[in-house]
Amino acid sequence: MKPKTLCLFLKLSLLAAVHAKITTPNLVLIFTDDQGYGDLSCFGSSKIKTPNIDRIAKEGRKFTSFMVASPVCTPSRAALLTGCYPKRIGMHKHVLFPSSTKGLNPSEYTLADHFKSLGYSTACFGKWHLGHHKEVLPTANGFDTYFGIPYSNDMNHPDNKGKPKGGPDGMDLLWDDPESTLTKWKTPLFENEKIVELPVDQRTITRRCTQKSIDFIKANKDSPFFVYLPHSMPHIPLYVPDEVRDPNPLNAYVNTIEHIDSEVGRLLRALDELKLSSNTYVIYTTDNGPWLPFRHHGGSAGSLREGKGTTFEGGQRVPCVMRGPGIPAGTVCEDLMGTIDILPTFAAITGQPLPKNKKIDGVDASALLKGKGNPPRTEFLHYTSRGDLEGIRQGKWKLLMKKRKQKGKWVDEMMLFDLASDLAESSNLSKEKPKVVSRLTSRMLELDAEIETNARSPWYKE
Repeated sequence: MKPKTLCLFLKLSLLAAVHAKITTPNLVLIFTDDQGYGDLSCFGSSKIKTPNIDRIAKEGRKFTSFMVASPVCTPSRAALLTGCYPKRIGMHKHVLFPSSTKGLNPSEYTLADHFKSLGYSTACFGKWHLGHHKEVLPTANGFDTYFGIPYSNDMNHPDNKGKPKGGPDGMDLLWDDPESTLTKWKTPLFENEKIVELPVDQRTITRRCTQKSIDFIKANKDSPFFVYLPHSMPHIPLYVPDEVRDPNPLNAYVNTIEHIDSEVGRLLRALDELKLSSNTYVIYTTDNGPWLPFRHHGGSAGSLREGKGTTFEGGQRVPCVMRGPGIPAGTVCEDLMGTIDILPTFAAITGQPLPKNKKIDGVDASALLKGKGNPPRTEFLHYTSRGDLEGIRQGKWKLLMKKRKQKGKWVDEMMLFDLASDLAESSNLSKEKPKVVSRLTSRMLELDAEIETNARSPWYKE
């Protein structure tokens, strides 16, 4: 948010506080990269052990129908922070690269802006991927401080050239050579607006971002805080500290997730020791599904179809656990919710309304967190990794409008699934249910038309 706009909003917030009950619980939001629906033991993995993340589910709520607004990094992260479908804010056309000249517009109202307006201390420690230029880094979007990788950890500064061999075989070679993080990559590490390490030692990046979070929490233990912890792992290439590394590349992904889990444990213990757990919301989720072509470096979507880059459930339904004030322990929520609902939900929890001049797509799901009331979200749009409208979910029905080649021409292929009985999306019911197809097609086109009409511009470098 721009300084003048933020200043005005702060003044209005103080006036509104007279008439509204403002509460100040803390929030720690952990957001991993490319983690599959089946990659936590509390979500059914028998191979990966995640006792600390499981603890969040045990002490809080597991969300089994939790959606991200895009199956790839940049648009998904933009949606999380703004409560908008990426198309509404011009961040829908795939991911940003080191050569990109656009980013999240600082005029957008982010989660960090919201907490900042309430007097919170705010920090981002980890992968940003919403623009690496000074004008669009976290410090321009509501965060007091930033430490992390500005884009994906498989991207090189300054032009993304000179990268090592890809694919699962290439990743095996990198895993066999832990020093490759320093010899094969030129991925930068930022502190606020400056590069402080080039290349970043990715072996310790998960641990360092966690430690930064813990130090920030300790420094702000007597006042409210918002910590956004978007880990760059388990996006390839995978790295862990040398002392915990399993030398077998077939175990690289398992090793990486279990290291993330151990770092989550450190953070949870810090909250316990500081006696902050009872007044701190902790959310653990991820930006999109697993990158399946990388096999043992790419995770699993469990029983869901496909993974990252697709609008099938494996690409956009992600694991999510939450705990915090009012969230009933050991419960499961099967109702539809998404990352775009986080901002309006915490606006409701904190008692501070969102600005009326910024239309968003998220809904207040605060009652859902507490296991009360009717589900506030009844439908959800699906956009491709390139930002094209491809489907809608409404109740148990999910419609996808895929493109396929037929006699040299691209044609629409309608796919209709009953997710209540077919979560694996294995039975196409479009021919048996033409009225449902027609109704859902009309609705998704209507919703998309409104978004396109009222879409806002991202930031562009002049």
